[in-house]
Amino acid sequence: MSSFPRRRYHAGSPALFLGLLLCAVALHGQELAPGAYAAAPVGVNVIVLANTLQGGDLTFDPSAPIEDGKATINASSLGFARTLDVAGRSAQIAIGLPYVLGNVEGIYIGEFTKVHRSGIGDPRLRFGINLYGAPAMNLKEFAGHRQRTSIGASLNVVIPAGQYDPAKLINIGSNRWSFKPEIGVTHRFGKWTVEYFGGAWMFTDNDNFFGGRLRKQDPIGSTQFHFTRTFRPRLWVAFNANFYFGGRTTVDDTKNLDLQTNSRVGVTLAVPVARRQSIKIAFSRGAYTSIGADFNAIGISYQYLWGAGL
Repeated sequence: MSSFPRRRYHAGSPALFLGLLLCAVALHGQELAPGAYAAAPVGVNVIVLANTLQGGDLTFDPSAPIEDGKATINASSLGFARTLDVAGRSAQIAIGLPYVLGNVEGIYIGEFTKVHRSGIGDPRLRFGINLYGAPAMNLKEFAGHRQRTSIGASLNVVIPAGQYDPAKLINIGSNRWSFKPEIGVTHRFGKWTVEYFGGAWMFTDNDNFFGGRLRKQDPIGSTQFHFTRTFRPRLWVAFNANFYFGGRTTVDDTKNLDLQTNSRVGVTLAVPVARRQSIKIAFSRGAYTSIGADFNAIGISYQYLWGAGL
């Protein structure tokens, strides 16, 4: 197995872009998360064990001297969430810790290069609150709640605590903070639910990027659409789509040609397996990719709930 040559990469180098993918493609822009603003009784706790396998082609600027770019990334995560009463509104706080295995390869100026990485990724925090249409409720009140439209807001924070070595081009962690404020609108009619989420990832600078250079990234705007059919409590299927754009990077004073204008489509199935347990299976694929990862992804997660009299 070869590695990327020990030459100094300029900011627009395709090999440099390969190096950034391992910490970027599994996180920013590609989210498809139906039910992110679904209300629940106050005091419910959730443990989530998840695994997602992503793989496919990498798309570069046509002038780039690279061919057959590919990557395979397997991300496992352990998460915990709890529903809260915040000023009479239903809310949720969640934390997730990922572990990532990744392989990135491509032919750069006629030379085949391949890199493997594994390690703990950057932890992720989320706080969400329903601003309209979903007050804080106990289990009995929740059972009788029939709100049609709700509006929520959330903030995701990615903490730079994952595996990172500035002497390496390819890392699991990103060595920077990331923030995503978002608004979500949910409307229910009969057994169908329509959801729209709109937000933007924003990033601090990485001031110790590959040899002590400064790497900046523009915000990535992100929208999601979900159409969900509920058959009975905790048994549902969702059809998902997103669109994300922006994210052009700068290393020192050189701007890269990596502006993203991409979208994905997918489907998610949730199945209860016991009174407090359920499984989700999700599949998604790239619908359109300008620059970045044209990946297929399949994931499975296990959820266990307790509290609030469940």
